[in-house]
Amino acid sequence: MPVACARHILVKTKSEAEKLKQQLARGADFGQLAKKHSSCSSAKQGGSLGEFRPGEMVKAFDNVVFKKPILTVHGPIKTQFGFHLIETIYRD
Repeated sequence: MPVACARHILVKTKSEAEKLKQQLARGADFGQLAKKHSSCSSAKQGGSLGEFRPGEMVKAFDNVVFKKPILTVHGPIKTQFGFHLIETIYRD
């Protein structure tokens, strides 16, 4: 079964996620933005979720982590938790 490592920033609104994505595109540090803006408990670790397998996260999240290009910021992705910017660090 594949395993992946990802980090994310979770915010309440799509517009907030889009603003953060623009900052990332201009070279802002993902970990710093996660610590400052993410409402997930992973914010303390710069948004890092560590390793996980398919099915451990909600489907919309899995679809990004296990199907989209790695080391690219994807989103905003809407889930029941809010809007995510997701970056997959690696997967096997």
